[in-house]
Amino acid sequence: MSPLAVAFLCLAVLAAVAAATRLVLAVLRRRAILDHPNERSSHRVPTPRGGGLAVIPVLLAAWMAATLWGAAAAPPILTVCGLALALGVLSWIDDLKGLSPAWRLLGQAAAVAVALYAVPPGPIFGGLLPGLLDTLAAALLWLWYINLFNFMDGIDGLSGVEAASTGGGLAVVAILAGLGPTLPTLGLTLAAAALGFLWWNWQPARIFLGDVGSVPLGFLIGWLLLTTAAHGEAAAAVIVALYYLADATLTLGRRALRGEKVWRPHREHFYQQAVQQGASHARVATAVLVVNGLLAALAAAAALGWAGPALAGAAAVVAALLLFLKGGAGAKAGTGPLS
Repeated sequence: MSPLAVAFLCLAVLAAVAAATRLVLAVLRRRAILDHPNERSSHRVPTPRGGGLAVIPVLLAAWMAATLWGAAAAPPILTVCGLALALGVLSWIDDLKGLSPAWRLLGQAAAVAVALYAVPPGPIFGGLLPGLLDTLAAALLWLWYINLFNFMDGIDGLSGVEAASTGGGLAVVAILAGLGPTLPTLGLTLAAAALGFLWWNWQPARIFLGDVGSVPLGFLIGWLLLTTAAHGEAAAAVIVALYYLADATLTLGRRALRGEKVWRPHREHFYQQAVQQGASHARVATAVLVVNGLLAALAAAAALGWAGPALAGAAAVVAALLLFLKGGAGAKAGTGPLS
């Protein structure tokens, strides 16, 4: 698949997601499928929820188109796409009716288990763990990433920024590391889909992803991260995703130590603390975008052989971002606690 064909595919994905989101938004409004504000919300007005109904079908179609063009191996991509679609259906039921955390986790675990059995990416930890333990650790990491991506979908624009940054960053890593055409194509189409949705989700958001979007996206991005690690670029994969990993893990870790039910909605993530202190959603999402750009550059350095210094630099950059968010992210730029 030529660079021109990849560029055409990405532009088509961006336009298709933007157009499909407009159609989905009209349907959600008509059917009054709304996310109503509550004491744990970071928005003020009822907002349609279900943007994933536009994002996920277009993205999966693009990934399958990439297999037809020969940019990706068909069996792994088709299997992963089918499982993501199944998770999307389960998550849409959850958006509409509400499922217990146990049923949601069971469905996600089943999708991860089937994927690792049917299309294993290979050893994730560079041979440090024996085969079965390596697979089990990969499954737990993947399952955690699916849930943290969902947990972090809490303010306008943030998940779109993260998905676009991660997809683009992994594409750069794959190109520099010479990992073949598959990962760059999939990463770039992911970024294009996220950008198409951001048109509608940037502050003030006209539509939210919903679990129907965030859960399948977490599944797909998790697969890209694990596949990148299995190709010998584990450091780069960690660096690209480090902000989300750090914010979610530290926040949920604190809540677990206090004996709280970590799956329940809350407003304790670092990005939420910034919004509560008056920073606008756009300001927070822009700060994350800037840091993710730096992380992508550091991941590229790791792919070129400077893994140690790149990891250290990434840790410092993310720590600075967390402190910035915890301090209010320059709260004077906001308009109130629910900007």
